[in-house]
Amino acid sequence: MTKLTLADLAAETAEMLPDRDTLWTFNSFNIAAVAAANSSVAANVATICSSANSLAAQAVVVHQS
Repeated sequence: MTKLTLADLAAETAEMLPDRDTLWTFNSFNIAAVAAANSSVAANVATICSSANSLAAQAVVVHQS
């Protein structure tokens, strides 16, 4: 990895994005379907001075068109 110098930072430029209404057209749709699920199960049945641990699994699916 190379270090940035003050000259590198001074050479950076930026420009403003157009307004939102300029970016949007009638035929341009951005749809995202998101599904998320969490599940975990732990059992501590008929025991004395014990503990039950559970590992939670998580899944997130995103489909964008």
